[in-house]
Amino acid sequence: MVEIRFHGRGGQGTVIASKILADAVSKEDKYVQAFPQFGVERRGAPVFAFIRIDGQPIYNRSKIIAPDHIIVVDPSLIDAIDVTEGLKKGATILINTGRKPKEFKGLGRGFRIFTIDANEIAVKYKLGSKAAPIVNTAILGAVPRIFDFVKLESILEAVRDGVPVNPDDNVAAAREAYESVQGV
Repeated sequence: MVEIRFHGRGGQGTVIASKILADAVSKEDKYVQAFPQFGVERRGAPVFAFIRIDGQPIYNRSKIIAPDHIIVVDPSLIDAIDVTEGLKKGATILINTGRKPKEFKGLGRGFRIFTIDANEIAVKYKLGSKAAPIVNTAILGAVPRIFDFVKLESILEAVRDGVPVNPDDNVAAAREAYESVQGV
């Protein structure tokens, strides 16, 4: 089983990203579950989303406390909370940032770090606003580039199915993100 934890803030599309990723994985005949955790529902508040992927039915419904990988949708959370809490050794960390992966050595040893400037891509395709880009589809485009549990075609199909507004721009953002991941 693969367990992933997303770290983001309300309004960035973190919860929707986990749902779209779950849909993409299910298109490849795998079992999957996705669920969010958040406190007071308001824009900018920290949000967590979890996803489990397996080749057999998943019966565990508990919060993921020892993820195999994390996706950091809002890099400001790195300084606010311990995003690596419980993260397994050898895990992969995907961070939405324009910075290079080597700039995040402070996150700890034993992790593979990749970065993607999903904010820049979202702004380019007018997903959200410059001040508050919606980065979910851009960050998802990076996922199949670094993980082997889902293909880009499945992500693009799930984006088209799961994003009713500007589906072509969201698909283009995901495709560009796939080609723009740093650390590969």
